Amino acid sequence: MKKLIYIFIFLGIFISCEDVVEIDLNESEPRLVIEANLDLLENGQSITKVRLTLSAPFYEDEVPIVSDATIIIKEDDIIHTLEYAQDGYYIGNFDFNYNIDYTLEVLYNNELYTATQQLISVTSIDYVEQVNDAGSSGDEIDLKIFFTDPPNEENYYFYEGTSGKGLVVDSFSDEFFDGNQIFALYSVDDLEAGDNVQIRLYGVDEQFYNFMSLLLQQNSSGGGPFETQPATVRGNIVNLDKPDNFPFGYFRVSNVYRESYTIE
Repeated sequence: MKKLIYIFIFLGIFISCEDVVEIDLNESEPRLVIEANLDLLENGQSITKVRLTLSAPFYEDEVPIVSDATIIIKEDDIIHTLEYAQDGYYIGNFDFNYNIDYTLEVLYNNELYTATQQLISVTSIDYVEQVNDAGSSGDEIDLKIFFTDPPNEENYYFYEGTSGKGLVVDSFSDEFFDGNQIFALYSVDDLEAGDNVQIRLYGVDEQFYNFMSLLLQQNSSGGGPFETQPATVRGNIVNLDKPDNFPFGYFRVSNVYRESYTIE
């Protein structure tokens, strides 16, 4: 009986002492975060979109947006100025093509950030296969997105699948499947009939592949690839005025193949 009383006393002390502890983390100065994408869609439409935010402390819920920067895209001697829209997004409207250098320039707080890229092609999506017996219990729904890699070429891919049930991103190198068909996987919880999944396959270069692979290795929370990371992963954008104050993010110029699939 005494042992039982001691157990209850111990449990009472343990439960009453439970508390939420926030660790005091060192906070660095905010850095500019640049998500710059030039997308050439499979229908020939061009989309130019750049989002600017600032890095935030670990416990902050809101991401500070930047609305007072100047952003241009240089195409040889042509200069395209992007206009601010909302929520940190700057947009433009111009066509772009292969074998041309596109240079991003972002002027913010009297500091110039820049990167140069060319348009990377991508293969088309062959088909989407619905798997109805996925998961450990065999009652989950997954999608397999098949595409065929062009032979005798060094190709890199970025894949993005999104629906109301969640976002899935991945990156691929054709090192082990050159010239063969492979699939990307869209697997989220509670996918059901009627859910619509938007699928995008991007052509990227080796540097972006390595950059995104590192981000995905660090991010296991299921959020977007630019969520807070435990370690610094540098992209291809540099600060010309203060090199040590480099930004987070990447400038990507990609051919994109899209597919829309509704779960049956």
